[in-house]
Amino acid sequence: MSSPWAVLAVTVAIVGLSAFFVAVEFALMSAKRHRLQDAATASRAARAALRSAAELPLLLAGCQLGITVCTLALGAITKPAVHHWLLPAVEMTGLPVWAADVAAFVLALVLVTFLHLVVGEMAPKSWAIAHPERSATLLALPMRGFIWLTRPLLRALNRAANWCLRRVGVEPVDHVVSGRKPEDLRHLVEHSANVGVLEAGYSAQLSGALSLQSLTLADLVRPGRALTAVDSDASVADVLRASTRTGHLRILVLAGRTVLGVVHVRDALMAPPQRPVSSLMRPPQTMPPTAPAYQALARMKQTNTQLLVVTDAGQMPAVVTLTDILQQLLPDPERTTA
Repeated sequence: MSSPWAVLAVTVAIVGLSAFFVAVEFALMSAKRHRLQDAATASRAARAALRSAAELPLLLAGCQLGITVCTLALGAITKPAVHHWLLPAVEMTGLPVWAADVAAFVLALVLVTFLHLVVGEMAPKSWAIAHPERSATLLALPMRGFIWLTRPLLRALNRAANWCLRRVGVEPVDHVVSGRKPEDLRHLVEHSANVGVLEAGYSAQLSGALSLQSLTLADLVRPGRALTAVDSDASVADVLRASTRTGHLRILVLAGRTVLGVVHVRDALMAPPQRPVSSLMRPPQTMPPTAPAYQALARMKQTNTQLLVVTDAGQMPAVVTLTDILQQLLPDPERTTA
């Protein structure tokens, strides 16, 4: 290809294709799936982006294949042409023929590599990361067409790559984990507080929220907390007296060490004093002491209750309230900084 204009046109096309594949790769890796799902209801391109995200191994294989072909094409077409154009100018410096040829080759390699690296890779990568959902949607349809054309080859490449990984003891995965582990977030919160970026009060609140992942009900049970309870044969008057004495609004109904139910004081206020408490009590929400705190919080939300009974075989039951969990989730900043 001797015409400079033809070489220039082919080079622009190759660099553009490389930029396309790079942008698709980083856009689908960075895009938030829920945002694509929101846009998919009214956009065919967003639905295409979601399909690509669902088969990420094929998408990445397609991008890598496209980038590799573009790199080889630049090396086969643009680099020799640039070398040929530079050679006469380098020979004019008085270098020997072999030295001028080597110098022109190196200069052509540097120029073509720089062009491909900056325009064909780094620029589209930065654009895709800055606008992931927009770029993923914009490029989705042509990328789906490329995957459709090369699907058998991409599957073969994936199988070969997975075979190589298994040979060295690595199990391939078909998705990208975009979330962060609680340990990572906790470390980030602690570091931010240590360097003064995050106030101590907010740091304590965030740490409390992250601790719900490992906290159990046994950790929330207050040692020595006396249960506010009445016997199973008690009356409404007994419930009111127990509430007045302790200030608690939810009273347990016990039969030995068994919690039969829970009575809320507001239900007892309008009832006759001699009415049996068994007619007002509600079934207790019970959980074992090993239950995670976040599951207890979810149970409270589902059942619209603020008290859980913690039961352990052979032991006296205990209670955990919504306040106990919220104090762990939102600790007092003054207490934290004291």
